[in-house]
Amino acid sequence: MSSYLGVGVSPGNVPVYHSTNVNVLDRRIKITELVLRCVILGLGVLAAVLVGTDSQVKEFFSFQKEAKFTDMKSLVFLVVANGLASGYSLIQGLRCIISMIRGRVLFSKPLAWAIFSGDQVMAYVTVATVVAAGQSGVIARVGQPELQWMKICNMYGKFCNQVGEGIASAFVASLSMVVLSCISAFSLFRLYGGNKTKNVLVG
Repeated sequence: MSSYLGVGVSPGNVPVYHSTNVNVLDRRIKITELVLRCVILGLGVLAAVLVGTDSQVKEFFSFQKEAKFTDMKSLVFLVVANGLASGYSLIQGLRCIISMIRGRVLFSKPLAWAIFSGDQVMAYVTVATVVAAGQSGVIARVGQPELQWMKICNMYGKFCNQVGEGIASAFVASLSMVVLSCISAFSLFRLYGGNKTKNVLVG
């Protein structure tokens, strides 16, 4: 007879702990991690492509001026950061798939620490670049009268719109990275938990 906690009682009244619930939780965590890494990969590539390929040429009197993402350092950082996040997510996503195929859901503490550290770094980097790019975007759209900075988006409307789409994609990717860093933290620190589910074999 089994109880609601998944603890069975053998004929010798020896408690037997089943790891079914633990395995189900681990697989759900791994699937959620894989989905988030795929989201970061897709949106990171999209943000890097939208911003990195964006340009617009305007003619002023007798000369032309081209606006491109390299004109703003914050946009350069955004492209680089999302490129790194996409590559990192691709590698970690492949690791998730391989571990699920092999049936190895749990991992060692050194590997858990490495994943946790990498996720934390990428979360901080992506959030910081989105904040910097967003601030630059606001200045470009509304200007800064105190410093006599004009509204660039009045002249480069197409350029600003595409940059805005890239920043929005990067914003969602950064949020996913933050959630993923929380999941990796949970996966790490649960390895140090005092209450560990064990299987007791009864002869």
